[in-house]
Amino acid sequence: MKAIAINGSPRPGGNTEILLKKTLEPLEAAGWDTEYLRIGGKPLRGCVACMQCVERQNGKCAIENDAMNQYIEKMLAADAIILGSPTYFADVTSELKALIDRAGFVALANGGAFSGKIGAAVVAVRRGGGTHVFDTINHMFLTSSMIVPGSLYWNLGVGCLPEEVRGDEEALHNMEHLGQTIAWLGRALASAGPFPKVAVELH
Repeated sequence: MKAIAINGSPRPGGNTEILLKKTLEPLEAAGWDTEYLRIGGKPLRGCVACMQCVERQNGKCAIENDAMNQYIEKMLAADAIILGSPTYFADVTSELKALIDRAGFVALANGGAFSGKIGAAVVAVRRGGGTHVFDTINHMFLTSSMIVPGSLYWNLGVGCLPEEVRGDEEALHNMEHLGQTIAWLGRALASAGPFPKVAVELH
Protein backbone atom coordinates (compact mmCIF):
# COMPACT_ATOMS: atom_id res chain seq x y z
CA MET A 1 0.00 0.00 0.00
CA LYS A 2 1.05 3.60 -0.54
CA ALA A 3 1.17 6.49 1.92
CA ILE A 4 2.11 10.05 1.09
CA ALA A 5 3.00 12.71 3.66
CA ILE A 6 2.76 16.29 2.43
CA ASN A 7 4.36 19.09 4.42
CA GLY A 8 3.03 22.63 4.15
CA SER A 9 5.98 24.10 6.06
CA PRO A 10 8.56 26.16 4.17
CA ARG A 11 11.27 25.00 6.59
CA PRO A 12 13.29 21.96 5.45
CA GLY A 13 14.07 19.70 8.39
CA GLY A 14 11.65 21.58 10.63
CA ASN A 15 9.30 20.39 13.34
CA THR A 16 6.46 19.49 10.96
CA GLU A 17 8.84 17.35 8.90
CA ILE A 18 10.03 15.54 12.02
CA LEU A 19 6.45 14.73 13.03
CA LEU A 20 5.46 13.56 9.56
CA LYS A 21 8.49 11.33 9.14
CA LYS A 22 7.87 9.85 12.59
CA THR A 23 4.36 8.95 11.40
CA LEU A 24 5.74 7.27 8.29
CA GLU A 25 8.19 5.04 10.19
CA PRO A 26 5.65 2.39 11.29
CA LEU A 27 4.20 2.33 7.79
CA GLU A 28 7.62 1.69 6.27
CA ALA A 29 8.18 -1.06 8.86
CA ALA A 30 4.85 -2.60 7.82
CA GLY A 31 5.99 -2.75 4.19
CA TRP A 32 4.14 0.28 2.87
CA ASP A 33 5.52 2.35 0.00
CA THR A 34 5.93 5.82 1.52
CA GLU A 35 6.71 9.22 0.09
CA TYR A 36 7.44 12.53 1.77
CA LEU A 37 6.86 15.84 -0.02
CA ARG A 38 7.43 19.40 1.16
CA ILE A 39 5.26 21.93 -0.67
CA GLY A 40 5.79 24.84 1.73
CA GLY A 41 7.68 27.68 0.09
CA LYS A 42 6.70 26.49 -3.39
CA PRO A 43 4.80 28.82 -5.78
CA LEU A 44 1.31 27.39 -5.40
CA ARG A 45 -1.72 29.61 -5.88
CA GLY A 46 -5.20 29.03 -4.52
CA CYS A 47 -8.30 27.83 -6.33
CA VAL A 48 -9.76 30.40 -8.77
CA ALA A 49 -13.21 28.75 -8.94
CA CYS A 50 -13.02 28.39 -12.71
CA MET A 51 -14.95 25.09 -12.49
CA GLN A 52 -12.87 23.58 -15.28
CA CYS A 53 -12.17 20.50 -13.15
CA VAL A 54 -15.94 19.92 -13.09
CA GLU A 55 -16.25 20.51 -16.83
CA ARG A 56 -13.31 18.34 -17.88
CA GLN A 57 -13.36 15.63 -15.18
CA ASN A 58 -9.85 14.57 -16.10
CA GLY A 59 -8.45 14.38 -12.58
CA LYS A 60 -6.50 17.61 -13.03
CA CYS A 61 -6.65 21.25 -12.04
CA ALA A 62 -6.93 23.69 -14.95
CA ILE A 63 -4.11 25.83 -13.52
CA GLU A 64 -1.03 24.32 -15.12
CA ASN A 65 1.75 26.81 -14.35
CA ASP A 66 2.67 25.26 -11.00
CA ALA A 67 3.28 21.75 -9.64
CA MET A 68 -0.18 21.18 -8.18
CA ASN A 69 -1.22 18.53 -10.70
CA GLN A 70 1.87 16.50 -9.83
CA TYR A 71 0.78 16.54 -6.19
CA ILE A 72 -2.81 15.69 -7.06
CA GLU A 73 -1.64 12.71 -9.12
CA LYS A 74 0.37 11.42 -6.16
CA MET A 75 -2.59 11.88 -3.81
CA LEU A 76 -4.92 10.03 -6.16
CA ALA A 77 -2.45 7.11 -6.28
CA ALA A 78 -2.09 6.89 -2.49
CA ASP A 79 -4.07 4.75 -0.05
CA ALA A 80 -3.29 7.13 2.83
CA ILE A 81 -2.76 10.88 2.68
CA ILE A 82 -1.07 12.57 5.65
CA LEU A 83 -1.11 16.36 5.56
CA GLY A 84 1.09 18.36 7.91
CA SER A 85 1.40 22.05 8.68
CA PRO A 86 2.90 24.42 11.20
CA THR A 87 0.48 26.85 12.83
CA TYR A 88 0.29 30.19 11.01
CA PHE A 89 -2.15 32.60 12.67
CA ALA A 90 -4.11 29.60 14.00
CA ASP A 91 -4.38 27.94 10.59
CA VAL A 92 -2.50 26.04 7.88
CA THR A 93 0.11 27.63 5.64
CA SER A 94 -1.10 29.22 2.42
CA GLU A 95 0.54 26.47 0.34
CA LEU A 96 -1.29 23.71 2.19
CA LYS A 97 -4.57 25.63 1.94
CA ALA A 98 -4.04 25.85 -1.82
CA LEU A 99 -3.51 22.07 -1.91
CA ILE A 100 -6.62 21.41 0.17
CA ASP A 101 -8.82 23.65 -1.98
CA ARG A 102 -7.55 22.59 -5.37
CA ALA A 103 -6.85 18.89 -4.80
CA GLY A 104 -9.99 18.50 -2.74
CA PHE A 105 -12.15 20.12 -5.40
CA VAL A 106 -10.59 18.11 -8.23
CA ALA A 107 -11.30 14.91 -6.28
CA LEU A 108 -14.93 15.92 -5.66
CA ALA A 109 -15.33 16.88 -9.33
CA ASN A 110 -14.11 13.45 -10.38
CA GLY A 111 -16.65 11.25 -8.63
CA GLY A 112 -15.27 11.66 -5.11
CA ALA A 113 -11.83 10.30 -6.04
CA PHE A 114 -10.49 10.55 -2.47
CA SER A 115 -13.39 8.58 -0.99
CA GLY A 116 -12.34 5.51 0.99
CA LYS A 117 -8.76 6.72 1.36
CA ILE A 118 -7.23 7.21 4.80
CA GLY A 119 -6.58 10.81 5.82
CA ALA A 120 -4.56 12.07 8.79
CA ALA A 121 -3.60 15.56 9.93
CA VAL A 122 -0.31 16.38 11.68
CA VAL A 123 0.36 19.79 13.22
CA ALA A 124 3.35 21.60 14.71
CA VAL A 125 2.43 24.41 17.10
CA ARG A 126 4.39 26.89 19.19
CA ARG A 127 1.69 27.53 21.78
CA GLY A 128 -1.94 27.92 20.64
CA GLY A 129 -4.13 27.63 17.55
CA GLY A 130 -3.05 24.12 16.59
CA THR A 131 -6.47 22.53 16.97
CA HIS A 132 -7.84 24.87 14.31
CA VAL A 133 -5.09 23.75 11.92
CA PHE A 134 -6.05 20.17 12.73
CA ASP A 135 -9.70 20.99 11.97
CA THR A 136 -8.91 22.71 8.66
CA ILE A 137 -7.13 19.63 7.35
CA ASN A 138 -9.74 17.20 8.65
CA HIS A 139 -12.57 19.19 7.08
CA MET A 140 -11.23 18.29 3.63
CA PHE A 141 -10.88 14.63 4.60
CA LEU A 142 -14.39 14.38 6.01
CA THR A 143 -15.99 16.30 3.13
CA SER A 144 -14.22 13.93 0.74
CA SER A 145 -15.68 10.79 2.39
CA MET A 146 -12.25 9.74 3.60
CA ILE A 147 -11.58 7.69 6.73
CA VAL A 148 -9.86 9.57 9.54
CA PRO A 149 -8.16 7.42 12.21
CA GLY A 150 -7.72 8.58 15.77
CA SER A 151 -4.63 8.22 17.90
CA LEU A 152 -3.63 8.73 21.53
CA TYR A 153 -4.40 12.46 21.48
CA TRP A 154 -4.63 15.31 18.98
CA ASN A 155 -1.87 14.87 16.39
CA LEU A 156 -0.03 17.96 17.62
CA GLY A 157 3.62 18.48 18.47
CA VAL A 158 4.92 21.50 20.40
CA GLY A 159 7.98 23.22 19.02
CA CYS A 160 9.11 26.54 17.56
CA LEU A 161 12.89 26.45 17.35
CA PRO A 162 14.48 24.01 14.87
CA GLU A 163 14.00 20.39 16.02
CA GLU A 164 12.44 21.54 19.30
CA VAL A 165 9.58 19.09 18.78
CA ARG A 166 12.01 16.22 19.44
CA GLY A 167 11.65 17.14 23.10
CA ASP A 168 7.90 16.53 22.98
CA GLU A 169 8.01 12.83 23.80
CA GLU A 170 4.23 12.51 24.02
CA ALA A 171 3.85 13.91 20.50
CA LEU A 172 6.47 11.57 19.05
CA HIS A 173 4.78 8.60 20.72
CA ASN A 174 1.45 9.80 19.34
CA MET A 175 2.85 10.03 15.79
CA GLU A 176 4.27 6.53 16.03
CA HIS A 177 0.89 5.25 17.19
CA LEU A 178 -0.83 7.16 14.39
CA GLY A 179 1.37 5.42 11.84
CA GLN A 180 0.60 2.05 13.40
CA THR A 181 -3.11 2.83 13.31
CA ILE A 182 -2.97 3.81 9.64
CA ALA A 183 -1.16 0.56 8.85
CA TRP A 184 -3.78 -1.46 10.74
CA LEU A 185 -6.62 0.42 9.07
CA GLY A 186 -5.08 -0.10 5.65
CA ARG A 187 -5.02 -3.86 6.21
CA ALA A 188 -8.64 -3.79 7.36
CA LEU A 189 -9.79 -1.75 4.37
CA ALA A 190 -7.93 -3.99 1.93
CA SER A 191 -10.10 -6.91 2.99
CA ALA A 192 -13.35 -4.96 3.32
CA GLY A 193 -14.36 -4.90 -0.34
CA PRO A 194 -15.29 -1.91 -2.50
CA PHE A 195 -16.02 1.38 -0.74
CA PRO A 196 -19.63 2.60 -1.13
CA LYS A 197 -19.94 4.59 -4.33
CA VAL A 198 -19.93 8.32 -3.78
CA ALA A 199 -22.32 10.36 -5.94
CA VAL A 200 -21.08 13.94 -6.08
CA GLU A 201 -23.09 16.66 -7.82
CA LEU A 202 -21.43 20.05 -8.18
CA HIS A 203 -23.37 22.95 -9.66
